[in-house]
Amino acid sequence: MKTVRTHTRHSFITVRSLILIYLLLCVLTVFFAKTFFIDIFQQGSLPEVLTFIIFLTIPAVLLVFLAFSVQSLVRDIFARRMGSRFQARLLGYFAITVLFTVAPVMVVTVQSVYELARFWRTFHVEESLREAQKMTLESYSFQMEKLENLVQGNDFGPLMTLAGAPDAGGEELAARLKSIAEELTAAQDFRLQADGTWQPGAFVGDWERELKLPPGTQPGFVSREIPRDTDVIRYIVYPEKNTLRVISYSLGEGFDRGITLVEEDLGRFSLISSLGPNLKSLLGLYLGAFIFPILLMTVIITLSFASRITQPLAELTEATRRVAEGDFSIQILARPEDELGVLVQSFNAMVRDLEKSQAALVRAEKISIWQNMAQQLAHEIKNPLTPIKLSAERVLRRWKNEPGRIDEILENSMVAIIQEVEGLSTLLNEFRTLSRPMEHSLSWTKLRDLVEETIIPYHSSFPEVQFDIDQVGTDISVKIDRRHFTQVLTNLIINGIDAMDRNGLIQIRTDLVKKRESRYCRLSIRDTGKGISEKEGSQVFTPYFTTKESGTGLGLPIVERIVNDHGGSIWFNSAEGMGTTFFIDIPIDEPVVFPEKGADSDKDPYH
Repeated sequence: MKTVRTHTRHSFITVRSLILIYLLLCVLTVFFAKTFFIDIFQQGSLPEVLTFIIFLTIPAVLLVFLAFSVQSLVRDIFARRMGSRFQARLLGYFAITVLFTVAPVMVVTVQSVYELARFWRTFHVEESLREAQKMTLESYSFQMEKLENLVQGNDFGPLMTLAGAPDAGGEELAARLKSIAEELTAAQDFRLQADGTWQPGAFVGDWERELKLPPGTQPGFVSREIPRDTDVIRYIVYPEKNTLRVISYSLGEGFDRGITLVEEDLGRFSLISSLGPNLKSLLGLYLGAFIFPILLMTVIITLSFASRITQPLAELTEATRRVAEGDFSIQILARPEDELGVLVQSFNAMVRDLEKSQAALVRAEKISIWQNMAQQLAHEIKNPLTPIKLSAERVLRRWKNEPGRIDEILENSMVAIIQEVEGLSTLLNEFRTLSRPMEHSLSWTKLRDLVEETIIPYHSSFPEVQFDIDQVGTDISVKIDRRHFTQVLTNLIINGIDAMDRNGLIQIRTDLVKKRESRYCRLSIRDTGKGISEKEGSQVFTPYFTTKESGTGLGLPIVERIVNDHGGSIWFNSAEGMGTTFFIDIPIDEPVVFPEKGADSDKDPYH
């Protein structure tokens, strides 16, 4: 039994693959979106060339996928394949729906970005940050000046002498240091050793500010190093020879952090301000890199889903058409999860029922045909039995009554009996030929040579008949049984000669034709006889139907049988008073498969 699989024809990748690609696209979009915003808002530069290439590669690949799918759909539409137009309409509906859904979002997004940019420009954040930076620097300068005045206006010697005593109280000394100025956090002495190194000495203040080594050797302000000098400035003096004193002064908790934040925010706002003229380009890049691929992927998935939806319907339509043409062997294989499964199962059940009904109808028709054939055969056999019986009775009666005169009727009676018996023998041989499988011996045969050999005997037997075979191709060969095909030609030629009353033209020609995907050789045999009436035309291939007084009515059925066995077909065109043309199509490309000898001979001896 033939089957039609309901699979998606246009999609060269599955829906699951498309979904995986879609998820991969989302992951890549998130990853490169992060890179995109880092490059723009943190580094203040446009994305690198590699990022642009990747941004362009993703939609380019998707466009290639979409182009292949659309090209296949367009090709099917022009080829008028079943379901292609419905698929195109379905795709159009999806596309319009997506467009109507996305367009407002796109418009709102673009408008929102422009409104936010315009609203952002109304804030003077950058100017405020610059003023804050200026005030911070002025504060820093003021604190440095204050520290320098404190160092030059106060004598830290007695305090450091007390700090160097063994029984010095650290908290008390720190309080005395704070009494000079609240911002003073530490005072520390270093002494120069003989080997040139500095050794820590007396210390007063916050122990977190104690140093292992002097931060410098030059008097004055010390260059600040973070994190050592976080939120503090230091000043160096030499109170005496080989003694270095470091005074630490607090700028306030969070001073350095505040300066850093102001500088960083000022840099960011400067970047944002610089992006203003390129806002349209950046927005276009953003939409093209992140929104456009998503839309393309949506259209591709829509195409695939549309194909999955329309393909089963197309297969069902095609199967219905083939059933209408008489092919009841087709069945559709539907997916278990397919919503059309119930419809497909009902269709398959209907086709099976039709096939059973057709088989029963064909069987009944064959029985009817064989009943008619049996009746015709009985009639054809009965006709010659009457003259045989009469001739035999006549000879017997003369032999009994007048044995001396039996020779007067014996010869005529025996000749009549022999003629009728020969007619019966011919009738039975043709019936056996029609009812039994034929044995074929195939070989590649040039039709021109076969036609020439077949018509040779008729040139002398029927001098009033002309044969035109100029249009029989000299290089056309078909794989046939030479003996049986000679029988086909002979039968058609004799019928044509009889139809012309042995006077006229028989024209034979060959042509190459193509039906669906196969090539055929079309052999036509035309006569200029009286033609076949419309009433007789419907019965010419029916066994035992004949218009000749001496015909058996089995010639053309045998011809049709031989042609069908070769995988070909035979038909005719005729007009009364104009002549008749028989056409025979024999396949050239497809191999001919004959039924095995004896196979199903008791079931279907006619076809």
